Amino acid sequence: MKKYARTEGTPMQRRSFLMLAGGLAAAACSPVPAPPRMGADGKPLPRVYRITPADAARIEYRVLDSVNALREAAGAPPLKLNSRLNAAAETHSRDMSVQNRPWHFGSDGSSAIDRLERVGYRGRFVGENVSESYETELATLSAWMEDPVTRPVILDPNARELGFAWYQEPNGKIWWTMVTGTPEGATLGGDDATGA
Repeated sequence: MKKYARTEGTPMQRRSFLMLAGGLAAAACSPVPAPPRMGADGKPLPRVYRITPADAARIEYRVLDSVNALREAAGAPPLKLNSRLNAAAETHSRDMSVQNRPWHFGSDGSSAIDRLERVGYRGRFVGENVSESYETELATLSAWMEDPVTRPVILDPNARELGFAWYQEPNGKIWWTMVTGTPEGATLGGDDATGA
């Protein structure tokens, strides 16, 4: 009969084994990320971008910084956020959701100029970009920069102020609106804006 020798590990080896076994057990209990859902074309479907309250406080500043970087590269003066333009953009984002289409007219037939007058903006309307997506604000800005119709709104050297807002539906769809303007009394032609 064969005899087997039983050896016991050192206390350090036992502890290491127990820690390794515990780590493996914990890893086995961790949720495994779901693989991306694929579309009919075999490409991953876009993931819904949920705007949290923490994100909401930062979004317009991320857009402002990105827009100003793009404008600087194009030789255009920087923009400043304007609360009245933000209000007009927010109103229009909600209204586009009600209408279920991204376009420049309000459900009451109003234009971007009408919306700026309603919020008391005393400057001049320069341009407006709108979008319906499930993507981030920076992905939306990138799409606008690639489009020859929306790109000039971002880079127009006459613009001095920016309004940017969104409305996110419960299903995750986001309605984005960007409005640019020039304050009353602004000096154009490359000089900094004056007035408010």
